[in-house]
Amino acid sequence: MKPVSIAQLRATATVDLMTAARALRLGRTKAYELARNDQFPCRVIRIGEVYRIPTPGLLELLGVTAEEPRAPAMVAQRPQPVTATSPMHPAALRRRS
Repeated sequence: MKPVSIAQLRATATVDLMTAARALRLGRTKAYELARNDQFPCRVIRIGEVYRIPTPGLLELLGVTAEEPRAPAMVAQRPQPVTATSPMHPAALRRRS
């Protein structure tokens, strides 16, 4: 069973039952059984013999937001080590005096 990425789920308004099942790590038989018995863990839309799963509900069940996160805030950078060639090294400071 090929895994489904969050980006793939966010790309469409609905996914088919097997895509949702892969995201939830359910097998084909169990997914169809749950959908038929109205026990699938998120909303299922049935159109004839086709099952569609709205992605916002599936993403919520997976614990992620339906929208892509905005650009990350400034990440704290590790301080650079002070070396003999860096301007803050004591030897460099003495040379300036």
